[in-house]
Amino acid sequence: MLLYRLPGLRLLLILSPPLLWMLVIYLGALAFLFLTAFWRQDPLTAAIVQDWGLQNFRALLAEGVYRQIAIRTVGIALAVTLTDVVLAFPIAYYAARIASPRVRTFLLLSMVLPLWSSYLVRVYAWRTILSGDGLLNWSLHQLHLGTTNLGFSKWSLWIVFCYLWLPYVLLPMYAAVERIPDSLIEASTDLGARWGTTLSRVILPIVWPGIVAGSIFAFSLTLGDYIAPDLVGDTEFIGNVIYQSVGVANNVPFAAAYAIVPALIMAAYLLIARQMKAFEAL
Repeated sequence: MLLYRLPGLRLLLILSPPLLWMLVIYLGALAFLFLTAFWRQDPLTAAIVQDWGLQNFRALLAEGVYRQIAIRTVGIALAVTLTDVVLAFPIAYYAARIASPRVRTFLLLSMVLPLWSSYLVRVYAWRTILSGDGLLNWSLHQLHLGTTNLGFSKWSLWIVFCYLWLPYVLLPMYAAVERIPDSLIEASTDLGARWGTTLSRVILPIVWPGIVAGSIFAFSLTLGDYIAPDLVGDTEFIGNVIYQSVGVANNVPFAAAYAIVPALIMAAYLLIARQMKAFEAL
């Protein structure tokens, strides 16, 4: 009876567990990460010393290799994001507005079905396909087209990332395309607009929040990944340096300082996405 008479108390009891989780576990962990970045590791004992300073950030700025790794990580993340957007848009438009219900179900199921398998299984499958004696070279040899060596390269990393995150880009775009009123496209056609004009002035402005929302997934997941670069690539990402600093060198303060870099990049990306009203499509 007390909870019935006091709806505010009922709402507080319902929201308290998730809010407590957000404050203590999520925001608390981020705050602790930020504080740890100002500590240092003793060069002799490898112990973490809680002496406050900017030595970790100076090392990031002084060593050009860390800047190169950060630029490379962001560059590949942007390339993967752009590629997935270009691949996902025609599929999303066809599934939402052209395909029959049966074909639409098949397309969406074929995109979601790989998510039911393990991440490592999908990565190792592409590692096998792109290796020197894998399915790709075997197919090229059967077609008398020569051979290629994409295994353990930036190209293989780009292909694997595009495959992994394509469903995450497709689904928000599909939802955005599906919400386009038929009357707008019909009106544009009746007024004599060509398909390119209808696409640029009617469809894309409406679908744009869904495109940006899908790009958030592709960009953030690529930015934070460190397993695929280790398994199919020949280069290091920010995540690989962080993993090595924690698991090998036990230099947690430096890893925390470097982890702030992708956090700041994603914060800027999300602010831009918010200005584009991308969260309305999530």
